[in-house]
Amino acid sequence: MGFMMYDLIFLVVFTLMVIIFLYIKRKNLKREGIIYLYRTQIGLKFIDYVSKKYKKQLNWIQYFVIFIGYVLMVSMVYLFFKLIYLFVASPLFVKEIKIPPLMPLIPYLPEIFKLDFLPPFYFTYWIIVIAIIAVGHEFSHGIFARLHNINVKSTGFGFLGPFLAAFVEPDEKQTEKSSISAQLSVLAAGSFANVVMAVIFWVILLIFFISCFSPAGVIFNTYSISNIQVDNIEKINGVTINQPILDNINQLDLSANMTKITFNNKDYQVMTSEFISELGEGKEEIMAYNDMPAINARLGGVITKINNVEVRGVEDLSREISKYEIGEEIIVETLYNEETKKYNLILEECYNKENKACIGIGFLEYEQTGIMGKMYSLFGFFKQPNVYYKPGFGEFTIFIYNLLWWIVLINISVALVNMLPLGIFDGGRVFYLTMLKLTGSKETSKNLFKYITWFLLFLLALLMVVWFYQIMS
Repeated sequence: MGFMMYDLIFLVVFTLMVIIFLYIKRKNLKREGIIYLYRTQIGLKFIDYVSKKYKKQLNWIQYFVIFIGYVLMVSMVYLFFKLIYLFVASPLFVKEIKIPPLMPLIPYLPEIFKLDFLPPFYFTYWIIVIAIIAVGHEFSHGIFARLHNINVKSTGFGFLGPFLAAFVEPDEKQTEKSSISAQLSVLAAGSFANVVMAVIFWVILLIFFISCFSPAGVIFNTYSISNIQVDNIEKINGVTINQPILDNINQLDLSANMTKITFNNKDYQVMTSEFISELGEGKEEIMAYNDMPAINARLGGVITKINNVEVRGVEDLSREISKYEIGEEIIVETLYNEETKKYNLILEECYNKENKACIGIGFLEYEQTGIMGKMYSLFGFFKQPNVYYKPGFGEFTIFIYNLLWWIVLINISVALVNMLPLGIFDGGRVFYLTMLKLTGSKETSKNLFKYITWFLLFLLALLMVVWFYQIMS
């Protein structure tokens, strides 16, 4: 039974436990909309202890907290408008991302939308991540509230089915009577805590990766390729052709997956369907696979050994192949879907390098663009490109690594989204207080706050319309 099944069982059991808890504690629950709130005094002593013991340090750091809050707000506004631009200008981006812009982060999201660029997001992950993020975020609000002598009336949990949220409840009247800088520090403290936790868990992620993963193979994502001038193609499937090339369409075996073409006395392979499409579009230049041992043997998987010599990275692979001459036979061992496969390949001369033996694999580099691309670059700088890393303790190692990855990613996401100057987020209140400080007028500040909230809500609605249109088209 795979982990997904255990996770689904845990989801059912946890949901039942929440229902039983809500029933037993029903007298202590307060319904606000569709959410049930359960107020407690848990953590209040800890909040008081930290705020008093580290009062001097917190008094100093509060201005840095406010500064980070504004940095996050500016960053989120920039990312928000960039997202709008991408949704409007790039239908391909929308089709690749697939997720609607207002979709909350729920368990199994990558599986639901078939997002191959994200690791699995189990319900177990969701519970652990929410607990870490919510407790740190809310307790930071409470600590800075107590720093400014704002009473924290309660802590607690919000329930929406099996989904939980934590909260800290400062006294609203005391909060409003506090200075603007005090209120700003309390509001920004939550996102600041998320940034701190993201850094801490990113360091843990780095240490865990170095300790529990080891390089154990080479990942290639294409066979070696070349640019081909269509007008200079000499043969199709070994038969000499005359130009224009469209007059020779009968030389193509439409039932075949691949077609062999000859250009400058060298053979190449192209996918038949793509080749026909490119000819129909009148392209002058196409990409073709070099007719080399790797593609002819349909080499697949992670290359782990050359003639029983372990290959841990691209340099190892190049070093091992360089030991052999053109025409020599080598045994290439790969790992494919956890199965070991062996291929007997006869080395041939590289297409672009004379007297050098090659098997004919390639490495396409994709530019890391967008928010997710930058996240991958940031989180994975310690990984060598095109290297397969073997987990030291099997699936358990991967499980922990992905959990740490999600903790970092979601902490950053919460820190950013929470500072969006929208009414329902802390960033909305920060925007209002900032306008109040600048204008000195409550009425003007409330109006500006109202306008920016409605404007952002309009843009979110527009994003949903654009997303639906792009997905359906």
